[in-house]
Amino acid sequence: MPAEPPARVSAADLLLPTARESGRTVETAGSGHLIPVRPAPGGGTGRPGKATEPRPGGSRPGGPRSGGPRPLLLLLLSTATLVGSIAAAVRIGTADTGWTDLARALATHLGLDVEPLPPLVDSLIWDLRLPRVLMAALVGASLAVCGTVLQAVTRNALADPYLLGVSSGASTGAVAVVVLGIGASTLGVTGGALVGALLSFALLLLLLRRTGLDSVRIVLTGVVVGQLLTALTSLILMASADADTTRAVTHWLLGSMAPARWNTVVVCAIVTPLGLTVAWLCSSALDGLAFGTDTAASLGIGVRHTRMLLLVVTAALTAVAVATVGAIGFVGLIVPHGVRFLVGPLHRVLLPYAALAGAVFLVWTDALARIAFAPREVPVGVITALLGVPLFLLVLRRRGEL
Repeated sequence: MPAEPPARVSAADLLLPTARESGRTVETAGSGHLIPVRPAPGGGTGRPGKATEPRPGGSRPGGPRSGGPRPLLLLLLSTATLVGSIAAAVRIGTADTGWTDLARALATHLGLDVEPLPPLVDSLIWDLRLPRVLMAALVGASLAVCGTVLQAVTRNALADPYLLGVSSGASTGAVAVVVLGIGASTLGVTGGALVGALLSFALLLLLLRRTGLDSVRIVLTGVVVGQLLTALTSLILMASADADTTRAVTHWLLGSMAPARWNTVVVCAIVTPLGLTVAWLCSSALDGLAFGTDTAASLGIGVRHTRMLLLVVTAALTAVAVATVGAIGFVGLIVPHGVRFLVGPLHRVLLPYAALAGAVFLVWTDALARIAFAPREVPVGVITALLGVPLFLLVLRRRGEL
């Protein structure tokens, strides 16, 4: 009899089938990802006396089922939470506004026949707060997805969007514009930061052109590029900036949503969904890369081309985010770990939830930065660091690594 052709195996198949049988997972060494334990004959896990009961619906502990209405319901609830958070955050500030003020401002600018607000209140809501809150949501989603992607690509649980040195390049570009006046008339701070971020990523690729896109080399080269550009930024500030300029640049480097305006929101609203879509379309490849290069290649994934595509996407998302609002840490580090603990390791599920969670997290963090020391505003990067450290320690403790 002719031999049957081998069945095609996907990365998702490696993650799901045994979870349907045992519901138990273990962590791959050094990757920060969970994989299921294949049960031994008889229904156990391969350890004497340690039998496990099957879990209906293919769920792992703490995660949703792989099918059925529950994931859809959870996604709808998460989306509703984001919309509610945006609406509530618009009302928060040193000058309180009501729900009716928000509704009237939106209706007025949508062309509906309603009584307009006083110009000062309308400008406060439409020109200042709403762009700021929407920018926080877009940047939070971008950073969370970038962290999720890089943690899979590099198999490094500590990877975050600034691993590639893009943030340091953006800082150097912004400082060059503000302090040295390079391209100030045409680029501005945002344009200079974007150019610096893209140039730093080009330098990273130039250094990796001979050694390849191995995960360890990506991490090490990214650290080298980031440290080089950080030193260059400090040198420019020390040599050329006065006290007032240094204070203004430092405030920008810590991250702030204050510069957000509708033109920058539109740019982020175009780039962010495109980047998230490309990352989600590569979710099966990310599942394979989480197991390592050899496993991914055996599944038919073009490792080098996939890594290059994902690095370009994460660099573009990070560059736009940092160029607009500065460097905001810990969002891309803690959010993917927390969401992975709740919904599991499959990236087709993990990426949308990470985007929603990152958006909600940064919206409320920015609101806290506005009111914590009112009327003085704290850079949002300071608040994310203060909240991120204990949250990250909690995640490590729940995973048994602390």
